[in-house]
Amino acid sequence: MTLRTRTTLFLAATALLGLSSLQAQAQTFPTKPVKIITPSSAGSGPDTALRALGEQLSRKWGQPVIIDNRPGGNGFIATGAFKQAQPDGHELIAPDSANITTHPHTFSKLPYNPQKDFEPIRPVLLTDFYVVVAKDSPFNSLADIVAAAKAKPGQLTYGSWAVGSPGHLGALRLESLTGIKMTHVPYKEMPQLFANVSNKEVDWALGSAASAGPMERGAKVKFIGLGAPKRSSIYPDVPSTEESPVTKGFESNAWVGLFAPPGTPKAIKEKISADVREAMATAAMQERYRALGYEIMDLGPDQFAERIRKDTAVWQKVIQQSGLKLD
Repeated sequence: MTLRTRTTLFLAATALLGLSSLQAQAQTFPTKPVKIITPSSAGSGPDTALRALGEQLSRKWGQPVIIDNRPGGNGFIATGAFKQAQPDGHELIAPDSANITTHPHTFSKLPYNPQKDFEPIRPVLLTDFYVVVAKDSPFNSLADIVAAAKAKPGQLTYGSWAVGSPGHLGALRLESLTGIKMTHVPYKEMPQLFANVSNKEVDWALGSAASAGPMERGAKVKFIGLGAPKRSSIYPDVPSTEESPVTKGFESNAWVGLFAPPGTPKAIKEKISADVREAMATAAMQERYRALGYEIMDLGPDQFAERIRKDTAVWQKVIQQSGLKLD
């Protein structure tokens, strides 16, 4: 046997031993409590969903799952804390989609790199936004809004819960897609926003089942469209934007995802992803999500990474066209 052959066999054996070691680590994971850092405040919808998920995972793993709330600073406080995490799967982060896909374009400089500092594991919740108008509004579809905006450029108003919020960005995306121009009216609080939609202080807004649902059920507002390719099981009578040629291709949503530190072994990420998927499939979790107004987005690590790439590209175009900057 030549020296070259012996070297090749040695390297192959070493690689197999390394692979076996990583697989063994994944099989025994976790070996201690798992912490999930979140920029969501305690008691918020995403926090409630994460705690429900944590309870399911804790039972499966036999280890505590700790939800570490680090709200404020546009998510920068949470991402700063995450930079200290070791790449062994025991410390994760659950940022929302804005931290990953829109902040790179709305801020001139970020204290983190969305592409290098976060390794996707799996989305843990999805919120599709509804088109919300007053109960007695003359608008009965998003196509009606687009037609009115084209007839009177800049005169139609829409509200959101902050400049740069998903509700604001969603409307900018609609403008980009349809070539219309409207006037944005930002609010500091969601209740005031939807109260002003109900009394027609603003013509319309985007809102989730969680944020606008109570007023819809109270017959103060109505949902005339869903910014998603398919109808939702939560409000199945509300048409999706894909059903009209005028609004085809328009999506407005937000998600929260689970990420690991860079360098985390693939086998561990895949185990966490599979365990989260199993937890989300339980009847208890599905009922919990429905009560919160959330959808489940079933994507593995590679699929999730591709979704992030597509979302980031879409928001880059929309935000650059609008000229929006938050710093």
